[in-house]
Amino acid sequence: MLTVREEKQPPSNYSVPVSSKISNINGLKWLLILVPLAYIIILLIYPMYGLFKLSIMDNNGFTFQYIHHIFSNPVYLKVLRVTLKISILVTVISLLISYPIAYSLIRVQSKIWKNIILALALIPFWISLLVRTFSWIVVLQNQGVINQILIGLGIIDEPLKLLYSTTGVVIGMVHVLYPFMFFSLFSVMKGIDQRLYQAAEGLGARPFMAFWQINLPLSLPGILAGSLLVFVMSLGFFITPALLGGANEMMISMVIENYINTTLNWHLASALSLILFIVTVIILALAFFLLRNNAVLKDVI
Repeated sequence: MLTVREEKQPPSNYSVPVSSKISNINGLKWLLILVPLAYIIILLIYPMYGLFKLSIMDNNGFTFQYIHHIFSNPVYLKVLRVTLKISILVTVISLLISYPIAYSLIRVQSKIWKNIILALALIPFWISLLVRTFSWIVVLQNQGVINQILIGLGIIDEPLKLLYSTTGVVIGMVHVLYPFMFFSLFSVMKGIDQRLYQAAEGLGARPFMAFWQINLPLSLPGILAGSLLVFVMSLGFFITPALLGGANEMMISMVIENYINTTLNWHLASALSLILFIVTVIILALAFFLLRNNAVLKDVI
């Protein structure tokens, strides 16, 4: 007699073993780690290795001649000074412009005015960088809007040299970079409890004293984060200085571009890039070292 054997079905409440779940989680965890790690290695570490190699090696082997050439030539030292000067000016002016805007945005009560202020702060992000830079060429030239207004009001007799100068470069770079400062400040200021202002005013503090004692100390993390971000971005900025600057206001990025695309001297270009990278790392490390024990700023670093 033929007997049919029935296979046993797992109970309805059957579940995957815990060990299998843990194995799947571990596999997913390693996948999430390895993908960003591969991205960093391919797009950051390997290019930095090539940069370092070109800076201190040539066909004959190890050499410091390119770095020595840079530090022994006053032209490169002047370019580095100009780069640092413009970066500091752009950072300070961006802070002076962005801070009142961010402060007014968190203090104003009207939603309509808040939307208007936020839209004005976002406008630079909506326009192409090249379009903004070429617009400043039109505005800053000798027959531009600014000079024509000043001459029409009788303030000046001759047009000011705003284009192809440090002034033009700073104006153009501030227009591009101040939103980064603004959003760094705004993200910190919006977390300040508004009841602190009400308490200060209830105790008789004037608006300026309330701002000085409450908003300014609590907004220091935003000031630090925004300043570091704008300063580091300014060090390597290229398009705006190249279009608005002159021969006497060359930044280090312009010299690097010239060596890469014109003279094809990749060793000197790499050496300059390495020096710029080291300067950036030193500045960031110094800022973190000086401020790491500050109770207000520790959230930034």
